[in-house]
Amino acid sequence: MKSRDLIRDLEAADWTCRRIRGSHHVFVHPQHPHIITVPHPRKDLGKGLVQALRKLAGLT
Repeated sequence: MKSRDLIRDLEAADWTCRRIRGSHHVFVHPQHPHIITVPHPRKDLGKGLVQALRKLAGLT
């Protein structure tokens, strides 16, 4: 999965980009205590990384 697709999924689930530090986008959600950091731009993220980020964000 491309990082751009994961970012679109997060934004569709009301996650907002709090800040960008270098090539990392940091997302927060008003109802979740977690912070999600997505490396961007990157063509393909690892399968395990995508699964872990989606689980942490509650997208699974």
